[in-house]
Amino acid sequence: MKTDIQNGHVITVPAPAGGIASGEGLIVGNIFGIAAYSAAEGDPLELATTGVYRLPKASAAVLAFGARVAWDNTAKQVNTTGAGRFPVGIATEAAGNGITSVAVRLDGVATAAA
Repeated sequence: MKTDIQNGHVITVPAPAGGIASGEGLIVGNIFGIAAYSAAEGDPLELATTGVYRLPKASAAVLAFGARVAWDNTAKQVNTTGAGRFPVGIATEAAGNGITSVAVRLDGVATAAA
């Protein structure tokens, strides 16, 4: 197809101020994804926008299997949906109070703070 550019599962973005480590979540504009590798500020960075990833979770958040989850861009962790958080996907496992990570299936769609 002449107009095809890429499948969009991984896109290239500039690394954020201060750089980023491999596996960290990142919001660039209205795109959320996971850094494929570490990169210094401004360097090209491949960002996975779909797939299932283990992400840090707010310890007190209680997530059921299949629950919608949101990214807290200040704390750099997954939490329940709510004001100021960016919807990013669904939990693919239950994670209760005291659990500090959760598997999340990324939606791969544009996001904006609720």
